[in-house]
Amino acid sequence: QLRLVESGGGLVQPGGSLRLSCAASGFTLDYYDIGWFRQAPGKEREGVSCISSSGGSTTYPDSVKGRFTISRDNAKNTVYLQMNSLNAEDTAVYYCAAKRIAGCSLGYAVSLYNYWGQGTQVTVSS
Repeated sequence: QLRLVESGGGLVQPGGSLRLSCAASGFTLDYYDIGWFRQAPGKEREGVSCISSSGGSTTYPDSVKGRFTISRDNAKNTVYLQMNSLNAEDTAVYYCAAKRIAGCSLGYAVSLYNYWGQGTQVTVSS
């Protein structure tokens, strides 16, 4: 069974940090670009980061650039999202997703992604 499982979410104070993990089982992530997305209540799902299959290319929207860092460890079949300087607007359910179509420059269209995790809640509040 092909699965992506996110972990590392939780409650954090404004200005704090969290590191999310996305672990794959049933398939290898080596040939997949990985994206992180988030969805807040009443809002559309938005992409917050993408990393190419080799790890050589990453993209971020302006809303998180300089605060979030995506990385991958293909040996562990895991992708990470380091989130720093968190604020209330970062509160959302965070999802990771994998796509075979190469190129983070293609953007964050949900339809590009083949596999999705179940999500992990991140809440930023004092």
